[in-house]
Amino acid sequence: MTMTRRPFLLLAGAAVLVSTLTVHDAQAQSRKDSAVLAMVLEPPGLDPTVAAAAAIGEVVHLNIFEGLTKITMDGAVLPLLAEAWSHSPDGKSYTFLLREGIKFSDGAPLDASVVKFSFDRARAEGSTNKAKKGFWDNVSSVTAHDARTVILTLNNADAATPFRLGENTAVILHPNTAAAAATQPVGTGPYKLESWRKGSAITLVKNDAYREAAKVRLKRVSFRVINDPAAQVAALLAGDIDAMPRFSALQALKQFQADKRFTVEIGNTAGKGLLAINNKRKPFDDVRVRRAITHAIDRKAFIDGAQEGLGKPIGSHFTPADLAYVDLTGLYPHDPEKAKALLRDAGVKTPLNVTLTLPPPQYARKGGEIIAAQLAKVGIVAKIENVEWAQWLAGPFKGNFDLTIINHVEPLDYATAYADPNYYFGYDSPKFRGLVATLGAVSNNRDKGRIWRDIQRQLAEDAVNAWIWNPAQVAVARKGLKGLWSSSPIVANDLAALSWGPN
Repeated sequence: MTMTRRPFLLLAGAAVLVSTLTVHDAQAQSRKDSAVLAMVLEPPGLDPTVAAAAAIGEVVHLNIFEGLTKITMDGAVLPLLAEAWSHSPDGKSYTFLLREGIKFSDGAPLDASVVKFSFDRARAEGSTNKAKKGFWDNVSSVTAHDARTVILTLNNADAATPFRLGENTAVILHPNTAAAAATQPVGTGPYKLESWRKGSAITLVKNDAYREAAKVRLKRVSFRVINDPAAQVAALLAGDIDAMPRFSALQALKQFQADKRFTVEIGNTAGKGLLAINNKRKPFDDVRVRRAITHAIDRKAFIDGAQEGLGKPIGSHFTPADLAYVDLTGLYPHDPEKAKALLRDAGVKTPLNVTLTLPPPQYARKGGEIIAAQLAKVGIVAKIENVEWAQWLAGPFKGNFDLTIINHVEPLDYATAYADPNYYFGYDSPKFRGLVATLGAVSNNRDKGRIWRDIQRQLAEDAVNAWIWNPAQVAVARKGLKGLWSSSPIVANDLAALSWGPN
């Protein structure tokens, strides 16, 4: 069996308000066989293989849906639906042996043909799987060798394949239920969907038919959607929620650290927080303008002001924990005069009026005020437009924006984000696509590291976006709730690991 360790690579989510606990919830609380978690953003659906929002994985990944492998809190890759795997000497073929007796929550069996269906669906022409460009296009064939054996043949060797198959883009869906998975998900995991009150809460209940049901301690887990920071604090203090794995009201962090009723853990994420720039719109199609924007930003002031100092500055679309990371923050230091000069060189007349579209998370709403003030000092007047998460997905994420602030949480998503000219940034670089293609064709780790470094430098040289920070993860929980992830190599909540212990 081959096991692979990967460094951390993560964060994000969608909207709404906290609602009062029902009598049923309160009774479950007292029995300590349930928990109520909060998340910032409401998922647009519950099928992570067809939509991009990371909030989907927060609810369903590892809970309703499972993959062949499991990525743990520390980034290790372990067996899940596959009990073992191996690869060919050239790294272009992976063989997975499935566990025996796996069933979906509706009783349907899982075998190699089901895995083949899920993977062929993900890599099909027209697939909206967010890993389509980055991973699935490299899969040349999927073979169900027998009922328990699945063989993936790759165009180019990829040592990260077991890790990729542990992401939520590779979860296994049944052919008979896949079409309805966004609203009626049926998986092999320890939980089932009980209800989804749109705009309020999603509730999962224990799947008693799960193969290791005896190890699952909580019978019911609800996710409350709370994007307002003050409401997050109030809900925790009132006992309306038991934990917020990705707490965003960072200004209240010290309050919870000092309160003996709570535990606070600060860990790592794979997030790349950035000021996204529409490369297809004038004057942002001029690299000098994009470089001017980057020079206008004071990363430290953003991290201190919007993140309470929690986070690391970055200068390209990689995090300090990624393999072959290069610190490129020095390429565009905070330099307002340099920014003004670049705008003049590009023939931009100031004031330049632009729109800065901000989704609900605190890092965007609070950080947007900071960025707008910094841009104003170089002659760029950013009109702030606050939108709800569904509006952001329908607007900026479809390419309808000037500037926006967002945290990209997927591990090593450079190919997905930058090798596709139709992605919402609108970055169209044959040179960059050539680097990605070259990377896919090499198997030597030293050569891969060199190309990864070239990829980072190319993105930074082209100033595709203004990269700002790699966020920390802050998890706040009522004392006694055990098993929450303190760091997130992927965006997930492993509910089967949760239990209540002594306070």
